[in-house]
Amino acid sequence: MSESQQHAEAPRTPAKRGGGDPATRGRTTIADGVVEKIAGLAARDVIGVHAMGSGFARTLGAVRDRVPGGGRSATQGVKAEVGEVQTALDLEIVVDYGVAIADVARSVREHVISAVERMTGLEVVEVNIAVSDVKLPDEADEEEEAEPRLQ
Repeated sequence: MSESQQHAEAPRTPAKRGGGDPATRGRTTIADGVVEKIAGLAARDVIGVHAMGSGFARTLGAVRDRVPGGGRSATQGVKAEVGEVQTALDLEIVVDYGVAIADVARSVREHVISAVERMTGLEVVEVNIAVSDVKLPDEADEEEEAEPRLQ
């Protein structure tokens, strides 16, 4: 058997392309708004959180809800600073009357950190929570107070 026949019959191993682990080939960036949505939705899931944002922001949200296609903003009351591997969050919440605010804040912080880290892989370095209001049982929401203009 000639040398050229031996090479032709030998099984070929496919040439390795790119080199290295595929997970290290390229960058993933996560927009601030993505982290804000995740954090906002996670915070709203906590019992005792009535709403997110200041009174003015909630009033604007009520107006936006009435506009066709407007919808409620999941980022209302949330501000994120996102780096390459870490993020920091500021949340503004309204709590229900009668809840222990420190307990609600702790639960919000834990829930938000868990959701953001699980979904983004970013390390959450801090979650600052500002309680801007307390929802009293006999208070109507801004959404309920505004009379619909169209019938």
